[in-house]
Amino acid sequence: MKRLLVTLFAVSLGSWVSASQAPAVPSHAADVIVYGGTSAGVSAAMQAVQMGKSVIIVCPETHLGGLSAGGLGWTDTGRKEVIGGLARQFYHRIWKHYQNDDAWRWQKRSEYGNRGQGTAAIDGAERTMWIFEPHVAEQAFEDFIAEGDIPVHRDQWLDRAYGVHKNSGRILAITMLGGQTYRGKMFIDATYEGDLMAAAGVSYHVGREASSVYGEHWNGVQVGVLHHRHWFMKPVDPYVVPGDPSSGVLPRVSGEAPGEKGQGDRRLQAYCFRMCLTNVPKNRVPFPKPEGYDPKQYELLLRVFATGWRETFHKFDPIPNLKTDTNNHGPFSTDNIGYNYDYPEASYERRRQIIAEHETYQKGLMYFIANDPRVPSEVREKMGTWGLAKDEFTDNGHWPHQIYVREARRMIGRYVMTEHDALGRREVPQPVGMGSYTMDSHNVQRYVKPDGFVQNEGDVGVSPPKPYRIAYGALCPKRNECENLLVPVCVSSSHIAFGSIRMEPVFMILGQSAATAAVQAIDAGCAVQDVDYEKLRARLLQDDQRL
Repeated sequence: MKRLLVTLFAVSLGSWVSASQAPAVPSHAADVIVYGGTSAGVSAAMQAVQMGKSVIIVCPETHLGGLSAGGLGWTDTGRKEVIGGLARQFYHRIWKHYQNDDAWRWQKRSEYGNRGQGTAAIDGAERTMWIFEPHVAEQAFEDFIAEGDIPVHRDQWLDRAYGVHKNSGRILAITMLGGQTYRGKMFIDATYEGDLMAAAGVSYHVGREASSVYGEHWNGVQVGVLHHRHWFMKPVDPYVVPGDPSSGVLPRVSGEAPGEKGQGDRRLQAYCFRMCLTNVPKNRVPFPKPEGYDPKQYELLLRVFATGWRETFHKFDPIPNLKTDTNNHGPFSTDNIGYNYDYPEASYERRRQIIAEHETYQKGLMYFIANDPRVPSEVREKMGTWGLAKDEFTDNGHWPHQIYVREARRMIGRYVMTEHDALGRREVPQPVGMGSYTMDSHNVQRYVKPDGFVQNEGDVGVSPPKPYRIAYGALCPKRNECENLLVPVCVSSSHIAFGSIRMEPVFMILGQSAATAAVQAIDAGCAVQDVDYEKLRARLLQDDQRL
């Protein structure tokens, strides 16, 4: 309350000081202000414009599209028939691009094949394509913005301490660290971190809820749960001197107890970068040795190799032009387990440090596998044929510009999505989109078991029996917290339900639905919590959303 009063006083004071006395600070206004340049942010902005409202995207990013343009080209779709609206239009644009022979620079279209998530990567009958190169996705988002003539103010960072100006439960304006102020009737937080939501005083959660909070089975600590193949399948010693606990644990192993099954904690599923790699010599940049490289960080991987594990290349998923979307796979891989816990609440400077540490770790991992003589020769020699794609991320040393923030803050809103919704155990009210992907959490921690061997914990994969609905209330804060804010990315959800919702196509769907509701709230002169759902539903169906 004290901070809110100070902020309101500052706004009042700013309006009282004469122009000659106050410094010139850029001010901008639109019907809808979208904070965040993710795929959800672009979809929200496009929808607002198509419904006749003015909109500004203001974002920390310089590149639009978030993970969809940041290396995640092997789209996690689930059931594709539930993806409609602007999201489907995006994947149609990808399809159109690859119909052009000039798009196939490093391989022939006929050589690519048609393998993807669940079904075909290229769905000719539906004129969609679900797997793509990063630069192609980014251009599609930029084309959306150009066609909508949407202003995008990039490299703008919300003043998280004093930059949200509220009155009577409504955001009046938001101010950036550089002083730029954005006034709007409605605001949409489309960031992966939920910074606007948090600064506006909206309730949220970080980490895993205890399973008892929502009566869930798959939430909280999941010691003993071994899904996927991202765990130590054979005994591996975690100590610096094998068998000697007094020597300490190896790097990347926690010495803390993991907690009891079902217990809540503040830990997060691991982050990584979705690298775009290639083995085409003319387009390959050898893995660089990063500053601060320390081969001791990968000692545990050598012990995994010593067990006979040889799945290093199992998630080099093929995207067009002989490139990959490379993701985490196995017990020790690109996921930097345990090094992101303070990211959601951290200052911008601390976040940059966390991101830099992740980059050093992952670049070092690739350099280590390709060059360290202790790595099995068949693995080392094969990795030596791979490298970063020279024609991707050209302004960032061919490294992805977006870290994979799999989970940060999650709003506690009008309705909380839980595993009961994803697994079809209850009827979801007022749907504004659908999800269908596995409730997927990556590993959260790496610990030492009572038997003295190392194990990972937190990797869960539970598939919904059928597509499920996502409630409008999951996009809305509680009324007493904010009446003109919608949150389509850091939605109101438990940790495990978010594991399914957090897919890029769903973010696009929810971004469009959030903007539709925002526009209707403006037209009706009401709070987002009071939008007429039947009118909202009718417009969503008109725009080919799948409910």
